[in-house]
Amino acid sequence: MTDSIITMQRRFSISLLFAALAAVVMPVHAQGDAQKQLSSERFTIVSPFPPGGPVDTLARVLSDDLAKRYGQAAVVENLVGAAGNIGIDKVKRAKGDGHTLLVVPAGNLTINPTLMPNFPFDIEKDFVPVTMLAKAPNVLVAAPSSGIKSAKELVAMAKAKPNTLSYASPGVGSGLHLAGELFKQQAGIDLLHVPYKGTAPALNDVLGGSVPLMFSNLPATMPFIKNGKLIALGVTEAKRSAAAPDIPTLAEQGIQGVTVTSWYGLLAPKGTPPAVVEQLAKDAAQMLAQPDVRERLKVQGMTDAAMKPSEFAAHIREETAVWARIIKARNIVAE
Repeated sequence: MTDSIITMQRRFSISLLFAALAAVVMPVHAQGDAQKQLSSERFTIVSPFPPGGPVDTLARVLSDDLAKRYGQAAVVENLVGAAGNIGIDKVKRAKGDGHTLLVVPAGNLTINPTLMPNFPFDIEKDFVPVTMLAKAPNVLVAAPSSGIKSAKELVAMAKAKPNTLSYASPGVGSGLHLAGELFKQQAGIDLLHVPYKGTAPALNDVLGGSVPLMFSNLPATMPFIKNGKLIALGVTEAKRSAAAPDIPTLAEQGIQGVTVTSWYGLLAPKGTPPAVVEQLAKDAAQMLAQPDVRERLKVQGMTDAAMKPSEFAAHIREETAVWARIIKARNIVAE
């Protein structure tokens, strides 16, 4: 009886040993298979916006890295039009093998599905999130002529004189428009929204004093903040920005829940094998950690934001839910 028990224990221990070895070896095999598949043909990185901007920069950084890493050509296609939907559609229809990838800003993934009544994609079903690539802080700024020097002063003025203050944005449904709507909700105030066709004309009117306020990308406004042509009221991040540590967060000034960051992600078509997705996420993280890449991002005011595919998928879902509530509560309709 005792010998039988000992034999069973030995067999059980050996089984556990083999299971442990399998748990270690199988991911290595899967990783090797993924690398082999990625090395098999050329890459196409789709940027659904014009050359020169942050999306294009990230697409080109990624294409350079993939070409070196896998010994295959990697081209960037700027498929512009329909608010980015032309480029996104190409990736949706592509084979899910890791060779056609999409670099896209947050708004196309988390705002447009609610904002656009006939949005042609189901982000969760049509694509596989790989990783967030980079992010850039946003800031609430005021024209000096407004007399507003802090977010607290802004809230006090808006409550004392309802419906007298306005803020500019690059357009209806833009991330910076929704940042303003979220700010209004969290601060319990009302501001008039003044939409423009792009960031440049909106910023010009704030600099000229025609409109007193604006949420903007921090890198775009830093030169004007430094020379005193704009007053920085607060950054829309959980922590102060390393690029501007003297600017307080809105949360520090008592306005909670306004965490709005401009970010850019990497996606693959549906059906892309999990091992390939994991490998691409790992490749991207290694790429973003390189000093020369960090410097290229810094020029565009961005920092790396690599995360695991599961974390990125959760982030997209959570942010989509936040913007859906704001869009519906404020009855915002795409123009």
